[in-house]
Amino acid sequence: MRTVAVVGASLAGLSAARSLRKRGYDGRLVVIGDEPHRPYDRPPLSKEFLAGAIGEGDLALETDDEDLRAEWLLGSRATGFDRAARAVRLADGREVRADGFVLATGAAARILPGADGLAGVHTLRTLDDARALRDELALGGRLVVIGGGFIGAEVASTAYALGLDVTVIEVAPTPLAASLGPTMGSIVSGLHTDHGVRLRCGVGVKGLSGEHRVDAVLLEDGSTVPADIVVVGVGARPCVEWLEGSGIALDDGVVCGADGRTSLGGVVAVGDCANWYDPRAGRHRRVEHWTGARERPDAAVAALLSWGESEPGLPKPPYFWSDQYGVKIQFAGHAARADSVTVEEGSPDERNVLAVYRRAGRPVAVLGMNQPRLFTRWRKHLAVAA
Repeated sequence: MRTVAVVGASLAGLSAARSLRKRGYDGRLVVIGDEPHRPYDRPPLSKEFLAGAIGEGDLALETDDEDLRAEWLLGSRATGFDRAARAVRLADGREVRADGFVLATGAAARILPGADGLAGVHTLRTLDDARALRDELALGGRLVVIGGGFIGAEVASTAYALGLDVTVIEVAPTPLAASLGPTMGSIVSGLHTDHGVRLRCGVGVKGLSGEHRVDAVLLEDGSTVPADIVVVGVGARPCVEWLEGSGIALDDGVVCGADGRTSLGGVVAVGDCANWYDPRAGRHRRVEHWTGARERPDAAVAALLSWGESEPGLPKPPYFWSDQYGVKIQFAGHAARADSVTVEEGSPDERNVLAVYRRAGRPVAVLGMNQPRLFTRWRKHLAVAA
């Protein structure tokens, strides 16, 4: 291959670029990004950066001595893929032709219908999102977080530490049940009530009120929650609309094999936009975690450079972490595969536990709350046993 284009200047895109050079690729490398920023770390956006504890320079993912010999096309949104010409079309009218492609366009925050143009309403996905929200949180007031997932929980925790009055609204009966299961989801989300953050579960959002700026969240049970600031954290959608009509198979993202290969030769997908096949589960799934964006691109790059002749091997069980109210939460594996979950160490009442999820007696997932050493041990065991 003489030219490889990486579409997405994210952690996944940067990881792919690094793997290309590490694996000996010496040709032209073009990295396309729709944001004007070089690759930056996203997990701190809802925590340290939002709290003002770190600055933008601390988010940089590239090292001072790193030389990828890449052409960076930043602030350039991909709008289409020409299969015949082997080219990515950009919003400014340019085309980037290449022999191989790494699709790493990530995912975008889902928005609340009817919230467009109303001041005080935020999503949190990008550095620009975090800048705007940080400025508003600094003013104090009443914050309502719509969505009790990990991003929403981290924003609530950060805002609580900044002194805001915080309410979290979650449509499901138990927050985090989709990720952790109902039992452990209830224990982890109990951190909100432990700290005086109001938690409203089992009720949906009907809409927002306010003429120019939001002043309340309207719930489907007829109640109203006053708000000066609203953060919508109701999940993300893969950014793959630009690939429609390209001949690349799409279904909740870019459909990939276990090594990231797509339905089109010479094209692989990584990161949040990639719907990889999971040999352990026997189905496709998107893994929207930092470790997946850092680790999985290497397998995809190996497949790209070998034109699919490399053996991908089994991917590591998904791993993510979260910091909320001073508690370190770590999780690895898939809770949905489990038929039982047991607390092996610690006390749920003290939010200090090590819980193991099993299926037919075999561990398939592990959760730690302030149990880093035990969690690390179990995570290594899980990679072998799962």
